Amino acid sequence: MTAKSPSCRAIELDLVATATGEAESRSAERVQRHLDTCGSCRDDFDRYRAVESLTRGLRAAPPADALARSRAGLESRLADLKQRRVAYRIFPSPLGHILIGRSEHGIAVVEYLHGDASLRASRLAGLEGVEAVPGGPELERLQRDLLDYIGGRRRDLDWTLDWRLARSDFERAVLEATAAIPYGAVASYAGVARRIGKPSAVRAVAQALRWNPLPIVVPCHRVIGTSGRLTGYAGDKISLKQQLLSVEGVKLHAAQRDVSVAREAMYALGEGETQYCLPTCGSIGTRSLSLLTLFASRADAEARGFAPCTDCRPDLHPLEAA
Repeated sequence: MTAKSPSCRAIELDLVATATGEAESRSAERVQRHLDTCGSCRDDFDRYRAVESLTRGLRAAPPADALARSRAGLESRLADLKQRRVAYRIFPSPLGHILIGRSEHGIAVVEYLHGDASLRASRLAGLEGVEAVPGGPELERLQRDLLDYIGGRRRDLDWTLDWRLARSDFERAVLEATAAIPYGAVASYAGVARRIGKPSAVRAVAQALRWNPLPIVVPCHRVIGTSGRLTGYAGDKISLKQQLLSVEGVKLHAAQRDVSVAREAMYALGEGETQYCLPTCGSIGTRSLSLLTLFASRADAEARGFAPCTDCRPDLHPLEAA
């Protein structure tokens, strides 16, 4: 089989969308310009359009078992063509090269690439049932969003996510609970386990986050040990966690390779509570981090709808800025 050229691979997702009538006008125009010069893609386009035409015709045909089975088969084939493709883009960042992959359902993968900044170094290349194709301009916005976040110019990545790379319902629950930890805040692995109703599954939570297919956007960097230490990132990836938390204003203690959150410089929110406190308020200082969420600033806590404690009054006695 002759390998497709980069321009052909880059156009593939839009090619299918145009054949099925789902492409935006600019994408359809780009596809048409490509088809004017590429016979191979013209053949693919005609095949996709023929499948769509047959499917559309069968939808309008009188119901019958044979027709229904044929229609279901054709629709399944067309859906498979679209769903198994993930368009990707690799770009440099202050954290090293990063890969972003997008399917028709949303962002499916974000991955740090170390050393070999190519698709073959990515987990995406080895996933069964996934066809990785180079993405086009549609991924440029995502790249800008991510670079703006890493540069401290953006607080939220409001992307639609494709959760299909979560390997189990448990892992998806862990990822969704982690995605709910807000900007400028940290929680513990034990706290995440409690949030998903599995308080004894702390190690399993940590393992699920080591596999996290969507780091940064599903912020596993905001999950720490109950000791306050930055853990869970293998090898030199702890430095990535440290950099991301620093961008978000989280105060840290760094001693050689041991990095921990400066709990005494963070506001604290107790489990199930609606008011955030100074770290010296009542029993806050002695509570396990499994029962707390720590915030870097009052603004971060109040942006999530939490009010200042009426006893310790962090609004009147704020922590000193670092």
